Amino acid sequence: MKVDYIIVGFGLAGLAFARELETNNKTFIVFENESQFSSLVAGGFYNPVILRRFNKVWDVQKQLNVALPFYRDLGKKFQTTYDRKIDIHLIFSSKEEQLEWFKACEKPFLSQYMLPTIINNSNNKINAPFGFGKLENTGQINTKTLISDYRAYLSNKSLIKQETFNYKQLEFNNGKVSYESLSAKQIVFCEGFGLKQNPFFNNVPMKEAKGELITIHAPELKIDFMLKGAVFVLPLGNDLYKIGATFNWEDKTSLPTQKGKEELIEKLKTMISVDFSVINHVAGIRPTIKDRRPIIGIHPEHERLVILNGLGTRGVLLAPRMAKLLYQHLEHQTPLSKEISIDRFV
Repeated sequence: MKVDYIIVGFGLAGLAFARELETNNKTFIVFENESQFSSLVAGGFYNPVILRRFNKVWDVQKQLNVALPFYRDLGKKFQTTYDRKIDIHLIFSSKEEQLEWFKACEKPFLSQYMLPTIINNSNNKINAPFGFGKLENTGQINTKTLISDYRAYLSNKSLIKQETFNYKQLEFNNGKVSYESLSAKQIVFCEGFGLKQNPFFNNVPMKEAKGELITIHAPELKIDFMLKGAVFVLPLGNDLYKIGATFNWEDKTSLPTQKGKEELIEKLKTMISVDFSVINHVAGIRPTIKDRRPIIGIHPEHERLVILNGLGTRGVLLAPRMAKLLYQHLEHQTPLSKEISIDRFV
């Protein structure tokens, strides 16, 4: 069987590249063993502002220009809505932080999101003596449902194989790459942390971080915005809230831990004073590259092998644009920026 591309991995990166291929009438098949969970368990929140320093996210305007129409179009395709608009209330920790907020609000880009005022706290279940800074035009992508819907769609078209990819079965000949009964122009590896097991790309300087999240039931909290302090508190409806996330640079398993759960609960209790119960606990490994930029491009020795990885904590914004840039590079030889190209590590 001949296809234009083989995609290995089906998190946000693999999904975005598959969508780019489909949009451009290219044939493909996906291999996915569901061993990586970062896209499925992610908060899925997009916010163009780095809240620790009140700076804009790298390359964020270009990311937004591609990502928001991308999720809107997929919503139309599957007759649902994946993009939920929701404001952020940042808990100010001091008067000094309030002043830094007002300074940032004067910057043209940030002024589109940050309101130049202090929101007084009227909810006695929230610990916010200095009030809130409010961000608008932010939102959440329901990554779990999106990936599930797209996977089912590909399965119905026999375009996805639920099996582990065997690198030893690769053969290179006549300007093509073969895998078992398949022949393709190129293989795009979108494996997230699974890249560590890939013998062709396992020397990429990945600085992966495990993240854990919990879901709580808190009937008395009653907020309809995302609350940001020591952790984020994201309302899901029906008095359910997603809480996250931890950063663990040592543990490379995808299993939730008691230590991670306790850390989230301890930080949450500094923000809210309300009874709650933990009803779910998940974990995943964020695929972050050493310099905190995505990594895309063609293998320096095997031109039929391609990488799309390193989306880290901002995958919902990065995936659509990186997939588009990679497609243009592969099909039209459009140069890649040194910031994101695999060439920066060669």
